[in-house]
Amino acid sequence: MRSFILAIALAIASLVATPAAAQQRWETFPSLPAMPAPDQSGSVAHDGADIHYKEYGKGPPVVLLHGGLSNSDYWANQVAPLARSHRLILIDSRGHGRSTRDGRRYTYELMASDVLAVMDRLKVKKAAIVGWSDGAIIGLVLALKHPERLTRVFAFAANMDPSGVNVAGTEQPPFTTFIDQARKDYARLSPTPNGFDDFLAAISKMWETEPNYTAADLGRIRVPVTIVDGDHDEAIKAEHTAYLARSVPGARLVWLKDTSHFAMMQDPAAFNAALGAFLDAP
Repeated sequence: MRSFILAIALAIASLVATPAAAQQRWETFPSLPAMPAPDQSGSVAHDGADIHYKEYGKGPPVVLLHGGLSNSDYWANQVAPLARSHRLILIDSRGHGRSTRDGRRYTYELMASDVLAVMDRLKVKKAAIVGWSDGAIIGLVLALKHPERLTRVFAFAANMDPSGVNVAGTEQPPFTTFIDQARKDYARLSPTPNGFDDFLAAISKMWETEPNYTAADLGRIRVPVTIVDGDHDEAIKAEHTAYLARSVPGARLVWLKDTSHFAMMQDPAAFNAALGAFLDAP
């Protein structure tokens, strides 16, 4: 009996002493730092919604557009370095974050029109667009539909038709961790804090059929575009990212090493370096 107890004790000690396999960087969902206080903030009433924005810094204007289900606070790692030399305009998309929505169907073109409404209110004639996921899609829609309002587009983790999404990847961590956090953020920030399930259902309907642009559509873009993604993006197929870069005339393709759909959180230094190179390019 004594030897049996000793064997059990040694086995337990071995388990305690052996650490669990370390997560790879692309498997993590890091916490965000607190957002700095904006230089100014407000909202624009447009087409049945109040669209919240905040501004930082001075210089050439850059509009930052977050991904679906999230909010503009997800740019917390980018604000300080970019605001040293640029005027940053962070927008909470319709129904996201601090912005409201009405009962109409979500479309990317509707959300793109909200961006133009904020730019008009702030008297910004042209701006660079930095977009993540849904925000990147909105940026590419603006490049296609309203090129006169844009100087360039940094499109991180975009798809331009539903076939570009890896649905299985959105059903496992870290994407599921992100969705759990999105629910908490919605309750904390939204003017309708108990409405997350209705919001999720509404935007999921859009994702079933949108965006839906062809290679011919992408071939009409004349705004300078950089297509960017993490090399382990769980939500966007790598072949689709490469297809976007081939289809947009003159587009540059950038892969961020050992990161996923959340590269701006997982490796802010690499993300910001790529972003700085994009903004500073001729």
